[in-house]
Amino acid sequence: MTDLVTFGETMLRLSPPQGERLETADDLELRAAGAESNVAVAAARLGAEAVWTSKLPDSPPGRRVVAGLRQHGVETDAVWADEGRQGTYYLEHGGRPRGTNVVYDREGAAVTTAEFEELPVSRVRDAEYFFTCGITPALSPTLESTTADLLAAATDAGTTTAFDVNYRSKLWSPGEARETLEGLFPDVDVLVTAERDARQVLAREGDPEAIAVGLADEFDFETVVVTCGAEGALARHGGETHEQAAFETDTLDPIGTGDAFVGGFLARRLAGDGISAALEYGAATAALKRTVAGDVAVVTPAEVERVLAEEGGEISR
Repeated sequence: MTDLVTFGETMLRLSPPQGERLETADDLELRAAGAESNVAVAAARLGAEAVWTSKLPDSPPGRRVVAGLRQHGVETDAVWADEGRQGTYYLEHGGRPRGTNVVYDREGAAVTTAEFEELPVSRVRDAEYFFTCGITPALSPTLESTTADLLAAATDAGTTTAFDVNYRSKLWSPGEARETLEGLFPDVDVLVTAERDARQVLAREGDPEAIAVGLADEFDFETVVVTCGAEGALARHGGETHEQAAFETDTLDPIGTGDAFVGGFLARRLAGDGISAALEYGAATAALKRTVAGDVAVVTPAEVERVLAEEGGEISR
């Protein structure tokens, strides 16, 4: 049995050097980047057996994605397509007041045609956890259907399903996202949402605990995790609320912080830890990710344990 299977698009991220503009840069750094594969990388580096599945073009850029993930210990089980292209995105770092800008170039990506029947569904059925996020069903009507079918297949097989709302305003409106995501929720066991997404997309009100309690009660989730940025995170599980403060960190690259949190959290749940310990591990992994360039959390268990030894503090009530 595989510990964790994730499904979703992984792009190639191209970034100019810090402080450079895309329109004048002579060099671009190339990295594999995608929410679900970021989660798989974090979990794999922290001891879980992780598999990422998707659909890629049978081309050098597609193979570059696989190479970028395998170097972190993630097993890849991709469908290779003769048509479609490899999606990319350009990330231009900028401080205040300019800010960081992301430019997507994913039109016609092979992954948007991925159908349930062609994917390694048996891997999902045999896994302990299956993870995907709200970016994937937003990419095409086909992926909306495929995501729903994968979650349903996992649920029917007894695989624990985890889902991150992970809203992207450049893909769809809050109303469109809410309608689609709430249709998926009956097959989700563990819901992760940023507090801002819960308010903007899921139309939730109140403090983070009220949001978690309301979502757990309405949709019968086993666990609801609400991340609150610098304020930390909390989880509702088994009728109890568990809170975790954020760890202080310098920020070199914030992209992928939420994925690192989820990967760390799931790695410890897979290892048998309780909710409080998993939250703490996720928060420490997220803090370390902010010190690492690129989308993935290139961290080790020893580094996470060192963060936990120096700082801690969860509250359970």
